[in-house]
Amino acid sequence: MSPHASSAPVSDLRRPDADPYGFAQLLSDAERAVLARLRGVLDSQVQPLLADYWERGEFPHQVIAPLIDLDLMAPPEFNGATPRGLYAGFRNFELAKTDASIATFYNAQSGLFRTAINRGGSAEQAARWDPLVRSFGLTGVFALTEPDHGSDIAGGLETSARRVGDGWVLSGRKRWIGGADTAEYLAVFARDEADRKVKAFLVRRDAPGVTLTKIERKTALRIMQNFDVTLNDVQVAEEFRLQNVNSFADVAAMLGRMRSDVAWIATGVQAGAYEAAVNYVARREQFGRPLASFQLIQEKLAVMLANVTACLALVVRLTERQDAGEFRDEDSALAKMFTGLRLRETVALAREVVGGNGITLDTDVARFHADAEAIYTYEGTHEINALVLGRAITGIGAFR
Repeated sequence: MSPHASSAPVSDLRRPDADPYGFAQLLSDAERAVLARLRGVLDSQVQPLLADYWERGEFPHQVIAPLIDLDLMAPPEFNGATPRGLYAGFRNFELAKTDASIATFYNAQSGLFRTAINRGGSAEQAARWDPLVRSFGLTGVFALTEPDHGSDIAGGLETSARRVGDGWVLSGRKRWIGGADTAEYLAVFARDEADRKVKAFLVRRDAPGVTLTKIERKTALRIMQNFDVTLNDVQVAEEFRLQNVNSFADVAAMLGRMRSDVAWIATGVQAGAYEAAVNYVARREQFGRPLASFQLIQEKLAVMLANVTACLALVVRLTERQDAGEFRDEDSALAKMFTGLRLRETVALAREVVGGNGITLDTDVARFHADAEAIYTYEGTHEINALVLGRAITGIGAFR
């Protein structure tokens, strides 16, 4: 350690900035105003609750109404204009910078369920239901993963749909369905017994034959409530079949559009971990001076900030391309793969610089560190995304 290392008093240390290249400057004044409103609610009404609810493994239902009241999917500041993908990305970033579970909860409605309605539904269905989804007048979750099928869900999906008269009968099991207990509908993907094609249905959470079982003893995303869902001869009217889902290719098109949301969340969690670490080392003193003055600490902070900045650059450019109408599976796979890798490194470094206190919830770092493991896996594992990208690089599919 250099004898000339700075020992600046805590009051002189800079406020952490997780966006040193100013990617947020690409947002309009109206977009930044909406995100400022969001930040105010997150700081005042959400952040103070997180440690206690994470430890108890419960969701703070009192935060739902303030988040809905923000009208983030159709902000009044936009005067009716359709929100850009870049705005939605930074919305996920801000939510995740506070907490991964809160971001996942909100994105279940704004990303997963809304995409199922707008991409999977007919024009008439989307026009009827999307305004309700935006206002949370109609709430739902995305029910694709099964107990025995995650990465291989395309070929392995077992939940069945049987046409009976004017409707359908669904049977099967789903797993890891986040927020199912508070959703009005489950967007259930099932295989048609007649043609073996995958179709999608809106199933009421409280329909006869639907059973929810909370997944207990999680070590990540403890605030977000995940469920096993059992469907036992559940009847669904034809009007609640999403008309534009007629094969797994249609489902894959949805997933390709939504994977960028998870990359934004992975980036936001890194930013939250980085800022929490900087705040801690600024006020924590060892050997008579702030931890922030030590060279080894500063090197780790530098790597963390570089990771956040690189991930921001990647997701911003990806989203700009998607806003322009260019959607490629390999682009979103690259983003999820890279941000997931950097996420693991960043939260581990945050844990290191906070030392022993990094395993307590009081510094926020432990929560980010644990939650990163769930984000690393969901919406496509590292290996699956690498193979999607590898297929694009080589022209050879390595899937078996």
